[in-house]
Amino acid sequence: MDYRLVKENNYCFKVQKTKDMNVPLIIFASEKLISSIKEDGALEQGINVAKLPGIVKHSIMMSDAHKGYGFSIGGVAAFDVEQGIITPGGIGFDINCGVRLLKTNLTREDVEPKIHELLDRLFEYVPSGVGKDSNLKLSHDELDKVIHEGARWAVRKGFGNEEDLEFAEEHGSMPGAKPGLISPRAKKRGKAQLGTLGAGNHFLEVQIVDQIFNERIAEAFGLKQGQVVIMIHCGSRGLGHQVCSDYLRKMEDEFPGVIENLPEKDLIYAPFKSKLGQDYYSAMIGAANFAWANRHIIGHYVRKAFTEMFVGAEVRTLYDVAHNIAKLEKHTVEGIDRELIVHRKGATRAFGPGREEIPKAYREIGQPILLPGSMGTSSYVLVGTEEGMQLSFGSTAHGAGRAMSRIKALKAFNADKVRQELQKNKIYVKSASKKGIAEEAPLAYKDVDEVVRVSNEAGIGKLVVKLKPLGVIKG
Repeated sequence: MDYRLVKENNYCFKVQKTKDMNVPLIIFASEKLISSIKEDGALEQGINVAKLPGIVKHSIMMSDAHKGYGFSIGGVAAFDVEQGIITPGGIGFDINCGVRLLKTNLTREDVEPKIHELLDRLFEYVPSGVGKDSNLKLSHDELDKVIHEGARWAVRKGFGNEEDLEFAEEHGSMPGAKPGLISPRAKKRGKAQLGTLGAGNHFLEVQIVDQIFNERIAEAFGLKQGQVVIMIHCGSRGLGHQVCSDYLRKMEDEFPGVIENLPEKDLIYAPFKSKLGQDYYSAMIGAANFAWANRHIIGHYVRKAFTEMFVGAEVRTLYDVAHNIAKLEKHTVEGIDRELIVHRKGATRAFGPGREEIPKAYREIGQPILLPGSMGTSSYVLVGTEEGMQLSFGSTAHGAGRAMSRIKALKAFNADKVRQELQKNKIYVKSASKKGIAEEAPLAYKDVDEVVRVSNEAGIGKLVVKLKPLGVIKG
């Protein structure tokens, strides 16, 4: 592929617009990170996204970007509502994969002596791993209500509370879901998975606030040095995966001429205003609502485990944010307010101060950004900025980003050795399989500290606190 990559500054690169690109490509990266982005083919995917119809301003890649299906993981693109498109490849198979962070009134000294017992109890309450079924038994009618109501359904059923909803993106429920647009097969896959963690890069992690970069904002988020927090990373399970698969096939069948003219067939799309485009959007919202309900129920059982084991324990939701989703949002582009359909795939919404979408308690300071690392490194909380609203449609990185495929990781790492190394650093792991540990070995990921440094220096997410793992549950 013929392109010209220009270094704009120490944390931003640009591929100039060519005759077949509708907009330029912007990559937030350092010299260290841009090399891996170029090597695995992700850069070409970002260029291909810039060729899609109706794209506005620029195609964007984040510092954790790596090759994905259609879009790179770590890709962001905003499309005009009238002339633009919606593409499953710009959202991903795990619709509304995201992160929920819970904060406690406990310290490391409180929790570490009981960490093994705690992990056992969490593992009992939160089914983890491939094929593990939920402890909930849903009828078909109840599943439709979950798809329609999201986490609000869970609160009605006694899981969690209204405060949890207040501190979730979209209050845990996007309007517009139509359960009838989700296939019976998708529903069958999801029916027994509500309240489960799954496998792959999903995890439940007990963490310690290790370092504070901004005392004022940390205090506003309710975070302090040495505090125990819990991070939940998972999505819409088999239901969301099947929704993506179903609508990819539908779009391929309905728009064969589009495929012929695409630089990569995995970018198949539907015009956003078309019937199929609207059907997919509604089905995607339904899967996203399922994911919010899923993380909410897991959060409920985390709270149950902590309050059973630690007298006087309090567990509250700091925030819940999606990083695989498309949403209608208002943004100012070249001085004009526009409604856009913003795709974020492996990218976190990072809205700056004043946006009405942010919970009232945080609105004056900006949206919390939850950015997980690997199980042997750090995770971070950042805050959205006004600068980021202009540079990246209010988006930033979503995690460390893989540096090695799961197949390569399985060949390179031994699960027992990985576990032993982690334990030397007082990180305790409980997993449904050895495979899950080897695939997710810390060295299979990019340097999360560098990923976060770029977000901070670029102004698309400012550092608030650094979190260190204490106990990890993997599928």
